[in-house]
Amino acid sequence: MSTGRGTADWMSSYSDAVFAVIVTIMVLQLKPPDSTRFSALFELWPTAISYVVSYVFVAIIWINHHSLTRFLGNPSLGLIWVNFIHLFLVSLLPFTTAWMAQTKLAAVPVMVYAGLFLCIDGIYNVFERHILLRSDDIDEQGRLLARRRSLLALGLFAAAAVAAAIQPWIGFALVCAALLLHVKPDVGYGTRRKYPEGHPTGA
Repeated sequence: MSTGRGTADWMSSYSDAVFAVIVTIMVLQLKPPDSTRFSALFELWPTAISYVVSYVFVAIIWINHHSLTRFLGNPSLGLIWVNFIHLFLVSLLPFTTAWMAQTKLAAVPVMVYAGLFLCIDGIYNVFERHILLRSDDIDEQGRLLARRRSLLALGLFAAAAVAAAIQPWIGFALVCAALLLHVKPDVGYGTRRKYPEGHPTGA
């Protein structure tokens, strides 16, 4: 069990490092205006909006990911690969963010942006479901709430990708709405199984 927990801690630490690199890359893509006028800053509104949403998304992913791995015992090789795929998809976020910002939230870039969120959330659902089904420390109500919220967010991301083709701002707004569902982690806070008093696993 100690070896399994060590593997889980290694996977969590590696993921934390990747998230930190992704945020750094996004910061490096922020370019100052050539003009010395304050009004030039307002021309950067697409970059500002895109960066803030993407930064919040990475923060939400990290918080939920970190919360989930607390319940992870001995991760299987398959789950480790799922985690690598998840990190790979997240690493594409700086590219889609920059494209959307440079085109001032045009339809196709917003569609790709929302589509990437859909893929990231889809693989995260696989990661989450694996842990929820195998952890004895999460009560049934916590599992049910987590699955409902995750599936609702997935549906919103899919709707955002479709809506962006018609009206990019609607698609972008749906992306933001989906993010709000995961501001508080699905599991990890108030979802631990309640054990009877005196139980060795209880608090």
